Amino acid sequence: MKRFEEALSVFDRALLRSPDQAELSCNKANALRALGNFDEALACYDQAIALKPDYAEAHNNRGICFDEVMRMSEALFSYRSALAFRPDYAEAHWNFAINRLRAGDLKTGWAESEWRWKCPALQLRQRDFDQPLWLGAEPIEDKILLLHDDQGLGDVIQFLRYVPLVAARGAQVFLEVDRTLRELCSGLKGVSQIISKGEALPAFDFHCPLSSLPLAFGTTLKTIPSVTPYLSAGDNGMVWKERLGSINSPRVGLVWAGNPNHRNDHNRSIPLETLLPLLDVEAQFFSLQKEVRSRDQAVLRERKEIIDLGNELGSFAETAAVIQNLDLLIAVDTSVAHLAGALGRPVWIFLPYVPDWRWLLMRSDSPWYPTARLFRQSETRDWQSVVHQVSVALQVFRPTRLI
Repeated sequence: MKRFEEALSVFDRALLRSPDQAELSCNKANALRALGNFDEALACYDQAIALKPDYAEAHNNRGICFDEVMRMSEALFSYRSALAFRPDYAEAHWNFAINRLRAGDLKTGWAESEWRWKCPALQLRQRDFDQPLWLGAEPIEDKILLLHDDQGLGDVIQFLRYVPLVAARGAQVFLEVDRTLRELCSGLKGVSQIISKGEALPAFDFHCPLSSLPLAFGTTLKTIPSVTPYLSAGDNGMVWKERLGSINSPRVGLVWAGNPNHRNDHNRSIPLETLLPLLDVEAQFFSLQKEVRSRDQAVLRERKEIIDLGNELGSFAETAAVIQNLDLLIAVDTSVAHLAGALGRPVWIFLPYVPDWRWLLMRSDSPWYPTARLFRQSETRDWQSVVHQVSVALQVFRPTRLI
């Protein structure tokens, strides 16, 4: 129920009666970690491990806590300790994968991420096909390979770059995606047929989840397929070009919040009010926010400098058409940021202190999207300083359309 303060009080009372219960110390640490009290949480994890040295869950949770304060080497040691005691511990394997991917050790990360199917917290559904899984080893020339999405929409857009590479191996590619992505994928090079999720599947020889394609191709930092654009807005782009008309100042799109049900939404989404200093820069701003939360609706109504297009964007193809006609998209880490990168359009991305693995660490660019620029929180975890950095950058931004 996420009533962490109350949980903490209950654990404290329980520990007074049973101070030697390692599980109580571990659960208290989980509550402290959820409240952002990381040092206290680490101390409680240490206490649990001292009471029960082979307590794999405590080692794993301790690793998560270390990752949340960017002590990655210590996190890695904790995950390895958890796996030493429980080699089949899927959640520890997954956390190990994220730790390695974020550090740029992609080879290890891709292999470990295959444990995602057995990780209950991710709630992923592994497809039960009679046809074999393809992970790059078998020849697929003159075969039909079904590619299907398995995680979020942003992951789908990121890994669609591999479709032409699969086709180049001689396979006929069938692509199953969410219905909202179908039109956007219609012009993707290498696709023979697109199926919406829920539709009957045609016959095929092999299958591969989109998120497993980097493993299938042995992707390293040096071999990331980063040629963009690999997606296109199609004919809709011309419609929106006429719709937006001639504007002499930069056209800037805004997306400040992601899916509220995402596990990390509290870290990656930003209140619209926090972005208001950007409006002092001479530019025309457009909201591409599909779902506007109640706290942001009043701000959006009051600030007429932002033209709200959210209600007119019924699909990713429509959103792509708008982005195609913008000079810049400024966004938090959502699927729309991936879309702008896949379209080869300039995109500036707000990142929390502990970023998603794909943005790596300590860099302002992305090997996945050459047109992306990354703006990161410091260890203070405040957004105001990041907004200030973006505002300064926006003042000197010169879109090629206006040069």
